[in-house]
Parts: sequence; C-alpha cells; structure tokens
Amino acid sequence: MPTSRRQLLKSSAAAAAALSLDWTRAQAQAETLRIGLIYDLTGPFAAGGSVASSIGAQIAIDLVNEKGGIGGKTKIAPVAADSQSKPDVAINEAERLISQEKIDIINGVYASSHAVPLAAKVEQQKKILWITTAVSTAVFKDKNLQYVFRAQIHSDQYGQAFAGFLAEHAKAKLGMDPKEVKVALIHEDGPYGVGVAAADEAYAKEAGIQVVLREGYSASAPDLSVLVTKIKRAKADVISHAGYNPDITLFLRQARESGLRFKMLFGAGAGYSQLDKLRATFGPDIDNFCNIDPVPAQLLDPAKLAPGIGDLTNAMVTRYKAKTGATDVPPHCSMGFNQTWVLLNNVLPVAKEKYGSFEPEAIRKAALDVDIPAGGTIQGYGVKFFPPGTPLSGQNERSTPVVMQNGRRAHLGGVADEHPHTGPGVSAAEGLDLRGVRGFFASPRLRGEAGIRAMRADSG
Repeated sequence: MPTSRRQLLKSSAAAAAALSLDWTRAQAQAETLRIGLIYDLTGPFAAGGSVASSIGAQIAIDLVNEKGGIGGKTKIAPVAADSQSKPDVAINEAERLISQEKIDIINGVYASSHAVPLAAKVEQQKKILWITTAVSTAVFKDKNLQYVFRAQIHSDQYGQAFAGFLAEHAKAKLGMDPKEVKVALIHEDGPYGVGVAAADEAYAKEAGIQVVLREGYSASAPDLSVLVTKIKRAKADVISHAGYNPDITLFLRQARESGLRFKMLFGAGAGYSQLDKLRATFGPDIDNFCNIDPVPAQLLDPAKLAPGIGDLTNAMVTRYKAKTGATDVPPHCSMGFNQTWVLLNNVLPVAKEKYGSFEPEAIRKAALDVDIPAGGTIQGYGVKFFPPGTPLSGQNERSTPVVMQNGRRAHLGGVADEHPHTGPGVSAAEGLDLRGVRGFFASPRLRGEAGIRAMRADSG
C-alpha cells in the first residue's frame, strides 16, 4: 500500500522528535557523572565517624557542583548506599552500584573490614574504588592494585607515630626512659585493629619499648572486663587502643569501674576521634588521652597552606555545622571532604582533558599523575600515589598522621595518674605549624615503603 504524503510527514516529524529527545537525553547524560557513595549510615559505625565522613564527601560534591561541576562542565550526581556497618551489605551494595546502577566510580568506605573485600571485588571488575576513610594497610600491601586508590593515611603509620612519640617524649611527659615504659596493645580483631596493633608492636620493639600485652577482641563483644583484668596484671604504663565506638565506650566504662590505673592512653582514630561523643559520656575523664589521626583541618594554620586552602576549610566547617548543628568538626569530616575533593578537582578533570573520558582506565591514569605537595590539601599533607609494581600500589605516599592530646589532665574516674599540660609541643611534619590546639603534636618522618621495609625486617 503506497505511503501518503500526510503519513510521510507524520513519520518524519515523529522521527525528528525522537532524535531530538535522544540528543537531549545524551546531552544531559554527558553533563552529569554519577558517582557511588558508600558509607555506614546506620549501625555502630555510623556514629563512630562514617556519617561525618559521608557529610564531608557530600559537601565537596556540593561545592564543585555550585561552580558548574567538574572542570566547570560536568555535574556530579551522587548515588548513596548504606553499608549498615556490615561487610556483606557493603559488598552487596557495591555490586548493586556497579551492576544495576552502572556506576564506574565508588567513593567512601569507613571500615577496613569492608575496604579489604571491596578493594578485591572492584579491582576484579576494573572499576574505581576511591577510599576516603578506612586505614588498614592490608587493603593495599603486596596486592598491586591498579584501580583502587587511597589519599588517606594507612595503619602502619599509626604504629610509627605511636612508637616515635613515646621514644621522643616519654622522659619529658612521663618521667620515664622509653625502655622502661610498659605498653599494652589492645584492639578490635578486624583488619583495622589488627593492622594498627601489628604496627604498634613492630615499631615499639624497634624503639626498645616493652610490649607487655597484645590482645584482640570482637568489636561486638558484650563484656571486656577480662581484657581490663589482663591490663591490670600486666601493669602497663601506656595503653594503645584501636577500636570503634561502642567497644571503646564499653572498655572505658569497665576500666573506670575496675579502677584501672595507667599513665597515658593512645587511641588510633576511629571512635577516639569522636571527642564530642566520648566527652558526652565520660566528661573530663578523657582529658590527656592522646589520639593518632590526620589533624582536623580547622586546626591547621592556613598561612602555611597553599592559597585558598584556608577558605576551603572554612567552607567545609561552616557547612558541616549548618548540616549537623555540631559545635566541633571531627577529623572524619575532613577525611571524607579531602579525599573526595582530590578526586573531583585533581583527578577527574585530568581524566577528561588528558585521557579523553571518565572511564576507569582514564581515571586510573589520571590518579597516577596526581602530584600535590605538602600544604596543598586541607589536611596538610600532599598526595602522590605509589605506582603499580610497588608494595603499596594505590596508597598515598605523602599522608601523615599526628598525635593529639585531648586536654590538660589524664585521669579515668580519678584513678589514673595525672600529667601536667605542657603546651603545644612540636609541630607536624613537613614544617606545618598548628594553632589553637590543646596538647602536643608529633609526626614521624618514616613513611610509605620505608616503613613497610622496616616492618618486614623487624618481623623476619
């Protein structure tokens, strides 16, 4: 049957409309990049820093989008996933983001127990996993990862900071020779806690510091009184604790109830960075506890950072307080913000402009081009990733932790020894000055591969 002129015109109009619709849709897709955000928004890790990290990441996205997006052209559309403080849920959510949502970049991950299996899964599928928070060295060590990157510090550095601080300051702060100090290492038994404790032990032995106890426990344990008893029997002067939020609270409560005495306690980030929550429970009992972590961005002197970094920090702090009503901004917000900012501003524009796309292979190449000097990020340290073929391929070789003292007196329910407040002490590595900080700071200069080699030599 011959086609009439009217039918031909209608068909042509319909085809043109469809073509126009497809072109509009293609333009919209080209101007938007979907990125997965995976954090623990519920469960025990949520209040331990994961929610703060997720808020920091979202603030970074908001700031970039308000300026037109990546390179002023591509808006970021975050797709949030709640890993619910459970490794199996984290794996399932990552699979959903990759397979169903067709997302090539996953940003986030708070818990190291999630990061280890997620890194293997995402690497296998040749997608990008950009870790903002989880610290376990085991995520990268000897894995030769190509598509997983972390601008965050790693757990071996906690051990370096812990042992280095005691070796340098034990005589002045504790009135003891470092070799006389008895140390108890306690930790949750996941990759995070095990990694921190192993590094603590290796570097303590290297410094000649006595390790009288190393004990792990389940982060979900309902009772830690036996652990407290073991510390009392070991007569430890110093405790190093790598835990999360509920288990830290449980340990401190039972330590107070049993009258545990010690000269100093070091926390390894995680729950010990949530000072507002610890102080709400224990008040001045946490004064003079030390915490090892990246420094909260707002405590760095902006005059010692690259131009504009101070303004960026102020924007993050202002927005975090507005979103949460908090008076203090925890380090985890800085972590989520800082690592996401590096991805959006230092990696993705290069992937597009130099390597032609936002595909994983282009992003991988762009990440290896990143070269940010000290003072170039809101956390003070620079960013340069170890290349493929090295023991920590994908890990930032310029990350640096600090040791922070919480307050003026060290006591736990009035039963621990007191320490006088001695002022700000030494500054962080890389020549950065710190301001407005209660307590003292220190940071070891051994980092990255040098630290890995030292641990291997020490452990045989």
